[in-house]
Amino acid sequence: MKKALIIAGIAACCLSAPAIADPAADAKKAGCMNCHAVDKKVVGPSFKDVSAKYKGDAGAVDKMIAKVNAGGSGAWGPMPMPAQKGRLPDAELKAVVTWALAQ
Repeated sequence: MKKALIIAGIAACCLSAPAIADPAADAKKAGCMNCHAVDKKVVGPSFKDVSAKYKGDAGAVDKMIAKVNAGGSGAWGPMPMPAQKGRLPDAELKAVVTWALAQ
């Protein structure tokens, strides 16, 4: 009986564990890839260009989260980026921004 309960508990934990995060898939799901690509300019800058711009900036993740949420224009040319607040949960957005800045 005790063995069955232990096995059931382990199975419940394994089945209820969240899926491994995939920031690239989350970026696609949120629509980021409609205007951005990893290695080339589309409508907005490539993630590699963004990464190069913020290289060495310890506050880059927080700055980019704020920019993504608020939207704006002028940093990369005249095309505005609409505010994206609420497209992804905060934890997923942070993972996507961290991934983008690592390109």
